[in-house]
Amino acid sequence: MSSGGGYKPVNTVRRTVTTVSKRKRSSISDPVHRPHPPLAPGPIRKPSKSSRRRRRIRKERASSSVERQWVFSPSDSRNLKDKLVLVSYNLLGVDNASNHMDLYYNIPPQHLEWSRRKHLICKEISRYNATILCLQASFELDYEVDRFDDLDSLLKLRGFEGVHKRRTGEATDGCSIFWKEKLFKLLHHQEIEFDSFGLRNNVAQLCVLEMNCEVPESKLRVQSSEQTSTSPRRLVVGNIHVLFNPKRGDIKLGQVRLLLERAYKLSQEWGNIPVAIAGDLNSTPKSAIYDFVASADLDTQLHDRRQISGQSELDTKPSPFRNHYAVSVSQTNEWSQEELQLATGGQATTHVRHQLKLNSAYAGVPGTHRTRDQCGEPLATTCHSRFQGTVDYIWHTKELVPVRVLETLPTDVLRRTGGLPSEKWGSDHLAIACELGFVGE
Repeated sequence: MSSGGGYKPVNTVRRTVTTVSKRKRSSISDPVHRPHPPLAPGPIRKPSKSSRRRRRIRKERASSSVERQWVFSPSDSRNLKDKLVLVSYNLLGVDNASNHMDLYYNIPPQHLEWSRRKHLICKEISRYNATILCLQASFELDYEVDRFDDLDSLLKLRGFEGVHKRRTGEATDGCSIFWKEKLFKLLHHQEIEFDSFGLRNNVAQLCVLEMNCEVPESKLRVQSSEQTSTSPRRLVVGNIHVLFNPKRGDIKLGQVRLLLERAYKLSQEWGNIPVAIAGDLNSTPKSAIYDFVASADLDTQLHDRRQISGQSELDTKPSPFRNHYAVSVSQTNEWSQEELQLATGGQATTHVRHQLKLNSAYAGVPGTHRTRDQCGEPLATTCHSRFQGTVDYIWHTKELVPVRVLETLPTDVLRRTGGLPSEKWGSDHLAIACELGFVGE
């Protein structure tokens, strides 16, 4: 084969590569050197699926940061001269967040950092113009920082004073009650250590607060010119964080019962003054524990202690090999003597009772189907990977009436956040809040 015969194919390949290269460059539109011709009139092209999806995501993110709204009672409250704003808030203890990461696996790590969350929480509280705070999972100590003092310092800058009670045992969280120093003064503080009654390491608090009517700029009291001096307004404020364990309904019931017993006794000792109870009951609105608080009476024999809090949806699924028909209703609802004593306080009865006549603040102010259930309670006050529902409440006696309540976020909005805490909300619970007015002079 001659050398000339082998040369031509190589040149041909080179020319082909050059031609392809030029064709590629010519196919790319350059707005500077090769401007587009004017568009011919015609129908407007619809956005692509990807662009529509991006717009939908942006819209959903915007809706997820929606502001919470106050809803007012239809009842006339103009004659209620003395009012207060009570906020109950489970702050999500730092240890709880770190020890139960399975609940927050889809939450960005920075959203769980206390250094960030504490500022979100304080700013949120300020937006609600709260005058009394009942905080749960609020008192924590570790080797480096006293987180209660951390929170206490931030709230003091906003005019609050407070008392706290740490849980017994090895747990580091607890409960705190704060009040606006210029508007209230503390007359009495009582701590309840449930461990002393065989009811685990949870704690509760009771405070007797008196309105400080000497402050002329107080928003709590507006006296007419003909009004004579009256005794100052006082109330009992109770704060509780009930045991979580869904299977120990006997202990949960005993904790709630003991708090209500102490609150009633304190109310009587101070002249039958009003009572407000707030906190995380770790029980749903459809539960027997909710019914007990609302009705003041519960027959334990009608309920399974393992389902008495309504949290059965949190339990693992039952074994498919279990013979449900082999367990009678009476066996399922059977309580041991020890369990009955814990629930009832040692009385020779199967009924649990309390003497307070309590109403739910949220149930007393109608809301919408997007945020309320059939009981009138919020559809959800907490949201994480395993549970979305209501466990937080504010209760009050008849001497107090709800003027307005702070609506929670709609459940569809909560779902779109992917769980709490989030960029906007500093806990896995939503704060609940209401304005209460004193009835009568």
